[in-house]
Formats: sequence, C-alpha cells, structure tokens
Amino acid sequence: MQIRTVTDADQPAWDKYVLNHPDALAYHQFAWKKAVKEAYDFDDCYLLAENQNVVGVLPLIDFKIPFFGRSLVSLPYCDIGGCLADNEAVSDALLKKAVELGQQKKSCRIELRQSSVDEEITPSGKVRMVLELPDSSDALLAGFKAKLRSQVKKPIRDGLTAQLGGLELVTEFYHVFCENMRDLGSPVHSRKWVDAIVRNYGDRARVGLVFTAEGIPAAAGIILLANKTVSIPWASSLLKYNNYNPNMLLYWTFLSFAADNSYRYFDFGRSTPGEGTYKFKKQWGAEPVPLDWVDLLNPSPVSKNGSGLRAQGEKIWQKLPVSVATMAGSKLRRYIDL
Repeated sequence: MQIRTVTDADQPAWDKYVLNHPDALAYHQFAWKKAVKEAYDFDDCYLLAENQNVVGVLPLIDFKIPFFGRSLVSLPYCDIGGCLADNEAVSDALLKKAVELGQQKKSCRIELRQSSVDEEITPSGKVRMVLELPDSSDALLAGFKAKLRSQVKKPIRDGLTAQLGGLELVTEFYHVFCENMRDLGSPVHSRKWVDAIVRNYGDRARVGLVFTAEGIPAAAGIILLANKTVSIPWASSLLKYNNYNPNMLLYWTFLSFAADNSYRYFDFGRSTPGEGTYKFKKQWGAEPVPLDWVDLLNPSPVSKNGSGLRAQGEKIWQKLPVSVATMAGSKLRRYIDL
C-alpha cells in the first residue's frame, strides 16, 4: 500500500471514493480543499492511500496563524473531517503518515475531527444532530408532532415563500448571513469563501432563501450534499422577522428537499446538549451523535468551549454596525478554524 499527498489531478479518484464511502460527509469532498485554498490561501496535505485502487483518504489543511504557529486540521470551518478507509489498518496507516507530516512541518497539533464510536458524550462536549429521513416530505411532515406541523405551516400562511438555487442567490444569502452573524457576536466568513464553496460544490450545493410577503429576504442557508447525507453548515435568520418564523420554513425547505431526493440523513450540525440550538434541532427528531476531536501529536481531547473573554468579545461585536462587523469579520474569520 502506498500513501501519498494528492494533486488536483487526483480529484476524480478522490471524489469517487468519498461519494461511495458509507461514512462520507460533504466536507470530505475535494471541493472543500479547493474552497479553502481559493478563499483563504491555506495549503493542504490531503493524503491518499492506494493499493491498485484508492483504499483510504485523510483530508488535512495546513492551518497557519501568525505568531501562533501551524496546525494540521481535518477539517477547518466545519464539525467533522477525519479518515475514510476500507479498514482499520488503512486508517491507522493514514494517521501514522499524518503524524510524520506534522512532525516534519513542526506543527503544534494535528486536530482530527470525527464522530465518536461510542454513544457517550466526549470531553469536547459537542454533538452532531442527525435526523434519519423517510422516503418523502409527506411522510416526514406526517411524523411531526402537531405543534411542529403548525410551526412549519405558519410562515406559509403568513405569505412567506422559499427558493432554492445556486450562485445566483449568494448575494441575498450573504446579506442575511452578515447581519445574523453580527447579531450573534461572531465574525462572518468572507464573501469570497461563500462564493468558493457554492461554485466548487456545483450541483452538490444548494442556497436557500426565505422571503417575507413583501419579497424581503428574512432567512438564508446553504446545504451540501454527499452520497446519502445532507449537511447544513450555515443557516441564518434576521431578528426583526422572528415573529414570522422564517427559520422554520428555511429548515423545512431543506428537509423536504432532502427527503424527496432520496437522501437518508440530514445533519443539522454541531450543538451543545441542553442549549437552544440543540433543542431546536431535537424538535425535528434529530438525535445526538457525539463528536470526538483529538490532537494526534498530544493525545488528548480537544475542547472548543467558550471562555469569559470570548463572551465579552461577542457583546462588543454585537454593537458594531453591520458594515464594520462584515469588513473586520471577513478578515479575521480566516484564522478561526471552527
């Protein structure tokens, strides 16, 4: 078996393997690597294991922060990366090669983001919320509790409409995204990043918008498609339209698309058990899958829990004008690997 770093010529073989692997998520696709390079100019160390055919992959980004050194991360800007392999022996060989690369590059850490094999919550304290889908949106809606069905239908009764598309919807998505991230007190990704994601994923990405009865964008999100799982890395809604529940229609639009297009799972993304986003995702029927983030160079769990200093920073950020928060955030966000 040979393990080597990839070139762009390996994209077809890489994606063919990923899209046929039962544990693959959209983030494993070659498009993530290309978007990271195009938008934020970080190099990659994507590893490919071959034994005549591809038998395993490990995506790694060489994540460098001025004055803080470098890390290998699998993968930045999302919840999960890690190995996909035919068996444990291939996975072990890929991880061993990653450690060798990290030592050669004098990396301070090699962060592997993966789902836990156990059901217990790991020291990261984080979970993915995953919903198993029925065969159709009709069956999905029928399985909801009456209260949830009412919440889904209310924005439609109030005249809200939803639209799915691609690059043509990014401008409106980004306006909602920027204002929502400011309201959350968090730096927003650059417009260049959003463009790079939607362009590189092509027909495996969908941009969703929800409009008020007056045609004003009130909620927006992006989903990425793998072989049997739909992932939603970003979803936003505007506080001033909360009474119309645009977020419910946004998620229902994505969920119904996934069910009607034969996807088996909907991955709502990362949450902390007991918090608001966890409860929001739980109401749809999603179940927690613990996230296990480890540092291969310093074998210990990786914690991404917030601090008091971060909370103070969020309060300051929320007071910034949207234009200022967007300009500053789009430069700072490059160095935040979550």
